[in-house]
Amino acid sequence: MDLEHNQSTDYYYDENEVNGTQDYSQYEILCVKEEVRNFAKVFLPTFYTVAFIVGIAGNSTVVAIYAYYKKQKTKTDMYIMNLAVADLLLLITLPFWAVNAVHGWVLGVPMCKLTSALFTINFVSGMQFLACISIDRYSAITKVPGHQRAGRPCWIICVGVWITAIVLSIPQLVFNTVNDKKRCLPIFPHHLGITMKASIQILEICLGFVLPFLIMGVCYSVIARTLIKMPNMKKSRALQVLLAVVAVFLITQLPYNIVKFWQAIDIIFSLITDCETSKRMDVAIQITKSLALCHSCLNPILYAFMGSSFKMHITKMVKKYGYWRRQRQNPEDIPFDSDGLTEPTSTFSI
Repeated sequence: MDLEHNQSTDYYYDENEVNGTQDYSQYEILCVKEEVRNFAKVFLPTFYTVAFIVGIAGNSTVVAIYAYYKKQKTKTDMYIMNLAVADLLLLITLPFWAVNAVHGWVLGVPMCKLTSALFTINFVSGMQFLACISIDRYSAITKVPGHQRAGRPCWIICVGVWITAIVLSIPQLVFNTVNDKKRCLPIFPHHLGITMKASIQILEICLGFVLPFLIMGVCYSVIARTLIKMPNMKKSRALQVLLAVVAVFLITQLPYNIVKFWQAIDIIFSLITDCETSKRMDVAIQITKSLALCHSCLNPILYAFMGSSFKMHITKMVKKYGYWRRQRQNPEDIPFDSDGLTEPTSTFSI
């Protein structure tokens, strides 16, 4: 992942690259992008700082609730907890990329590989867990209610999602390195450069956006039609939740994947042939990727905090924390037990 430079403009390069590899950043010999880097030095650290603080707070709360307070978990609960873990692991890479935007990559090649792979793993897995949540909600509302608690099939699905994301991160582990300009970016063998770069881009788009969006679109459209036919007066709130989930997904993910797809097409056909267009593409990828990261901050609100069950557990946690504070001030208080059993209700209430 290189947030300072866009790899779509690979038409400038040195044919005599040493060691049989092609460093696609060499096009800057002909296209100086100082203003793009200056924009990144201001925009990326500011945005990443806000996203890091907000996202860590929200997703940490979700993980804490599910790990320590909600004993009986449904399948949706398991997917939301895995989603929160993926978002947390994604967010902890942001300080590294913020420093990279200002000073270049100063942590060495191993950290370059690990951080890039970690970003890809958790970005892709997060999108796939969103699809899993939509499938589970579809099953819950369109079929006869049955056993909704998390079991072995749920764990198998979660493991499968993580394995798929890890496989997609292998190119970062293998090919990412730090070049002489202190940039962490993939450098492919010359004979694999164009084909592999384009293939990785398209595969990430398909598994990280197209597939989850199709699954969410089909599941939530069926759920919406089912809710509309129900005489329940509370269905309007459920429809609003569905609309918010789909709208946020499209607003945050669609622009980034459009730009990313254009990058892949440019890698193959070299459509961008002037410096100004290349600079605009650089800025576009920085802005749209940052917008896509907003989803990690919004997931706790969309999938956890809206649920009545989750709100109940937050209330218990706050009461327990408040009691702990009072106990430290007055040890003679009678203990308050907040660990009673709760019903395994679905967090994402629709």
